[in-house]
Amino acid sequence: MRIFDEIESEVKSYSRAFPRVFNTAKGEFIWDEDGHRYLDFLAGAGTLNYGHNEPRLKEALLDYIKKDGIAHGLDLHTNAKGQFLQTFNDRILKPRHMEYVVQFTGPTGANAVEAAMKIARNVTGQQNIVTFTNGFHGVSLGSLAATGNAHHRDAAGVSLNGTHRMPYDGYLGEQIDTTEYLDKVLTDSSSGINSPAAVIVETVQGEGGINVASAEWLRNLQTVCRKHGILLIVDDIQAGCGRTGDFFSFEEAGIEPDIITLSKSLSGYGLPFAVVLMKPELDQWKPGEHNGTFRGNNHAFVTAKVAIDHYWSDRQFSDEIKRKGRYISERLQKIVTQYGEGRFTTKGRGMFQGINCVNGEIAGKITSTAFKKGLIIETSGADDQVVKFLCPLIISDENLKQGIDIVEESIQEVCAKENDIPEEKIYFNVA
Repeated sequence: MRIFDEIESEVKSYSRAFPRVFNTAKGEFIWDEDGHRYLDFLAGAGTLNYGHNEPRLKEALLDYIKKDGIAHGLDLHTNAKGQFLQTFNDRILKPRHMEYVVQFTGPTGANAVEAAMKIARNVTGQQNIVTFTNGFHGVSLGSLAATGNAHHRDAAGVSLNGTHRMPYDGYLGEQIDTTEYLDKVLTDSSSGINSPAAVIVETVQGEGGINVASAEWLRNLQTVCRKHGILLIVDDIQAGCGRTGDFFSFEEAGIEPDIITLSKSLSGYGLPFAVVLMKPELDQWKPGEHNGTFRGNNHAFVTAKVAIDHYWSDRQFSDEIKRKGRYISERLQKIVTQYGEGRFTTKGRGMFQGINCVNGEIAGKITSTAFKKGLIIETSGADDQVVKFLCPLIISDENLKQGIDIVEESIQEVCAKENDIPEEKIYFNVA
């Protein structure tokens, strides 16, 4: 551990919560250098939907490397890129009657968000982007301006502008449709809100605390955008690629975004890969106007193709995710009922759920206790108050049960310790 303490930057975060040197990983498990095995409910912050070292993807990648396949190709045409595009079009876009142009950006989700906002501004001639409370879109300056979290925003070092912040679904209470407020300020010439270029939204706010937008709210948001001639961008970087059950998280709502950003689990193997999907009429880039050295990760194209071919050729995988999601919901509701005195309700979609605690200190104690029991699980939310479930989608029923059992045991232990102090009372909210 000494080398990490000596020369690695203080900006590191996950390694503080899980202070081990990890060595190997397979499926839903990861091992440290001493051979201790952990169930991985972090999964690369949602990057490993198909688990660690998925055998089919690994075999295809090794075969490609052995044949001296092109690894880095900028935006040159390559066989690997062409095969990915064909598969993505045939397996994902066409069956959903979706017509989009694919832009390969730099390798991270933030790169895709930056490109999406830039093309929206260029096409519309407007500057500002509507974003939402608790949204998280990245930490480069453009995407950071669209991010709500003060911890990340305060690190910018400069003023962040070019956005209008609006209340997300449920932010003002369950009975208030915040899209009506958006419609009002866009209609009123004295609201102080200039006509924006686009709205960017997550259907489930992962880093923001597993806040879920209802299908009705998303449809209403699309209606407002179309009424005012505003582009709708769905940031599907964490919620997409099957996390909520369908390949795209907005499918359940039946909306049709103008622009979509994807990254994280798109490669299927943890390889850096991000794209922007845009309606063809929006593809008004001049050649090379937006680029990036690592927008041609051919290794990621190879694994992404295999992942789509294997997991998304029919409805079976999607149905399995939804089945496991129902099990997670049932288990979490029972935990909340038993340890939270039944005061809260369950929220979340598919295999994208969490337990919202009274504060970040309690959530931190739960995840720390769980780690000692062999489970890696993180927190999210403005105050790190949500215990966030991001296990690989391919996890077996047995290991899914085991992981939730560990969380329940950890909550029980934390509650027991906290209840030794009479004036303190702990409640949990499934989010």
